[in-house]
Amino acid sequence: MTKLTYITHDGTRFDVEAENGSTVMENAIRNAVPGIEAECGGACACATCHVYVDPEWTDIVGEPEAMEEDMLDFAYDVRPNSRLSCQIKVRDELDGLVVRVPERQG
Repeated sequence: MTKLTYITHDGTRFDVEAENGSTVMENAIRNAVPGIEAECGGACACATCHVYVDPEWTDIVGEPEAMEEDMLDFAYDVRPNSRLSCQIKVRDELDGLVVRVPERQG
């Protein structure tokens, strides 16, 4: 299992154990992390699972692909470390990943 940490806008921390192959978004929904709405269910067709990847993890997580970049245009307060959590696949290299949930979703 891979450990993920979600930090909500108000600073509440959610530490979860995630199965490899699942997504950061799926694990947020399973663990009732507030602020991750995931209206499209992970189809990369909205921007309601927007997160900020902590800076020390951005290289490991990687850059968004073109479709995700297009969807990020609809997100609130996009930053260089913005990602859609539905597009981040859990894998061993992400053990300890920290993502922050924005104040609101797009």
